[in-house]
Amino acid sequence: MFRRHALYLMLTAMLGAFGLAPGVSAQDGTPSPVADGPTPVIIDSDMISDDWMATLFVLNDPRFDVQAITVSGTGFAADCPAAVLAAQGMLGLTEYGDVPVACGDETPLVGENAPPEDWRTTLETVEALGLPEGGTVVDDHAVTLFTTTVQDSPVPITVLALGPLTNIGAALEATPDLVENIEMIYVMGGAVDVDGSFVSDENTTAEWNMFSDPHGALLTFESGVPITLVPLDATNEVPVTPEFVAQLEAEKVSPAAEFVATLLANNADSIESGSYFFWDPLAAVVMADSSIVTLTPRTVTVIDSPGDPEDGRILPDDNGVEILVATAPDAEALEAALIEMWNAS
Repeated sequence: MFRRHALYLMLTAMLGAFGLAPGVSAQDGTPSPVADGPTPVIIDSDMISDDWMATLFVLNDPRFDVQAITVSGTGFAADCPAAVLAAQGMLGLTEYGDVPVACGDETPLVGENAPPEDWRTTLETVEALGLPEGGTVVDDHAVTLFTTTVQDSPVPITVLALGPLTNIGAALEATPDLVENIEMIYVMGGAVDVDGSFVSDENTTAEWNMFSDPHGALLTFESGVPITLVPLDATNEVPVTPEFVAQLEAEKVSPAAEFVATLLANNADSIESGSYFFWDPLAAVVMADSSIVTLTPRTVTVIDSPGDPEDGRILPDDNGVEILVATAPDAEALEAALIEMWNAS
């Protein structure tokens, strides 16, 4: 813990010298003041490959102190055991410590949306990775763990949301005053001014994280919690390239970097075709340094209408909720930040 705090002090001093912010704390995107120690964070994730990369970045970044990992069972992991084991693997790989891990419901709060079964990460896939197990799987439901972690934090906590917003939406609906102790939720998801993920032949406007539980997303957005959205508008600009993979392969020096290099090598076909992007890793880096993107206040709503061809869409709406929307990422800075933190230990 002492070494992590020392790294934090050194890194924040370096960032201050260059005028870079560790994050944002308000809806206008103003930099957070430097705190006395690392920022407390909850990671809420469906724990698939790009989530793994983002989680390793955060776990290795001394600016953050991960308090809990809450797992969404409604995303691309086939079930809770697969996603929970993956979360334990990330904690074990980084030797992070005794972080509580819990899973939530495996069905969305409303409706029956879900990713295709043959796209989902299975328990067998995660077991085959042979990762060391870390953290502590608790008996609590993920919503309970999320709620108590926010309530128990002595300072406002930051949330990194990398999957469907099932857990977060349910927690904020059940305990609305949680918003008073949440600094910011960084949400990877949605598509504001670009096409969505083409989740079906009819629905071309929604992105998978939002589509998998539109009601959870709506509850989150309408809760009043500060939100920074990292949508496809931004992630479409940062594909994983063969050149980046080669650079990581040449520079990897830590177990986390070794793992990511292998992971990307196993996705070589998607990378070569230009269809694999830094989705969740971009959200993690934005949480660390908001200057890597342009943040613009927008008013939006979430379409929550099962069966509607735009179900799950993030829709610009003058009468909607004001959030910050990230665009125009600095790809070179992103790649450098990722390699640096994956190689940290």
